Amino acid sequence: MSTQEFARRRKHLMQGMGDGTIAILPTAPTQFRNRDSEYHYRPDSDFYYLTGFSEPEAVIVLKPGREHGEYILFCRERDAKSEIWVGSRAGQEGAVEQYGADDSFPIDDMDDILPGLLEGVDRVFYTMGDHSDFDKRVIDWVNHLHKQSRSGVHTPGEFIALDHLLHDLRLIKSSFELKAMRKAASISAKAHCRAMRICKPGMHEYQIEAELIHSFMHDGARFPAYSSIVGGGANACVLHYVDNKDKLKNGDLLLIDAGAEYDYYAADISRTFPINGKFSRAQRELYQVVLDAQLAAIEQVKPGNHWNDPHETAVRVITEGLIRLGILTGKLETLIEKEKYKTFYMHRTGHWLGMDVHDVGDYKIDDEWRQLEAGMVLTVEPGLYIPANSQDVDEKWWDIGIRIEDDVLVTKTGHEVLSAGVPKDIDGIEYMMSVAHG
Repeated sequence: MSTQEFARRRKHLMQGMGDGTIAILPTAPTQFRNRDSEYHYRPDSDFYYLTGFSEPEAVIVLKPGREHGEYILFCRERDAKSEIWVGSRAGQEGAVEQYGADDSFPIDDMDDILPGLLEGVDRVFYTMGDHSDFDKRVIDWVNHLHKQSRSGVHTPGEFIALDHLLHDLRLIKSSFELKAMRKAASISAKAHCRAMRICKPGMHEYQIEAELIHSFMHDGARFPAYSSIVGGGANACVLHYVDNKDKLKNGDLLLIDAGAEYDYYAADISRTFPINGKFSRAQRELYQVVLDAQLAAIEQVKPGNHWNDPHETAVRVITEGLIRLGILTGKLETLIEKEKYKTFYMHRTGHWLGMDVHDVGDYKIDDEWRQLEAGMVLTVEPGLYIPANSQDVDEKWWDIGIRIEDDVLVTKTGHEVLSAGVPKDIDGIEYMMSVAHG
């Protein structure tokens, strides 16, 4: 992504902040898997959204109207010995030349420099509670200035959550962001197709997961966007199953919920298909209910509709289907009102999608569901889960777990399914698997 894109984001944020303000945002700390072994570093999404800077130990400061430049980046200094071990650093020169900072200072000098930047501002935009150690430093800087107030030092009088302004910006995707999200969805769809083609009874769930990761990386996505769910049979009824350790059984369904991260943007796709390539009658009937619900819900994704419209539609179609199959009994409206469907469909129909798989952005404004606008991206993912020994449910439905999920962009005239590259209709799935298995 270009430096101009990050500059545009910072400009929009500062316009929302107004005069007499400052924003302070640290990146994420490094995390250890176990002794001396770090997880691969990923910067905080809010921080990266504004900077494009991927090194740890960094802080961005935005100060609208500052004479010597509004964008200050604190980061590590160049260090030849350290760089031999862990790779090059941008340093202060690189922060300016490569990342567009107006000024850059060593991160170790922040306690000396940042209190001066706070002087003279009225409001501090900051996200309190995310990093407790850094919270204390910010409070100490402000308290230090308060002690000088009798000497005429003007100190900030108000802290404002940075999230509100910043997350509203992140909710509406730019053309640059959508390019990355289309690529992430395309890579992910290809990986799901690979999983369908290679799946057969006797494989283990982790072997399917390995095929997904191989496909992600092969096509340019270095990491999955989240821990992949690969659940066969009864495991598909566990919503966040990530053990992925069991053997796949002939006659069971396999539920995969997996997506790649490409250029810091996530895809999130779920597909459910028969391990042996052929749906049983019960599986087919239940699957069609979920598919009908998903297709109907996607049709509700358009500007002017509210966030909850797809969910309400999915709930109605699923409840109708459960009545038709004899899994629920009673009047449709009563069953919906009493939420009887929640025994088998207990989650929401979607969430925002972007840099984070469960992306930022309010779902309600003033206690009213938010209206959908062009540029928003959300998932649409109804499901049905009927574990063994479900009370008053015929055994033929037991251990069937189904979720169908796509990534959907709100356009000016309707919607675009970004993840359409992987089949989800019964005939399409069976055909792909039959061709692959000969």
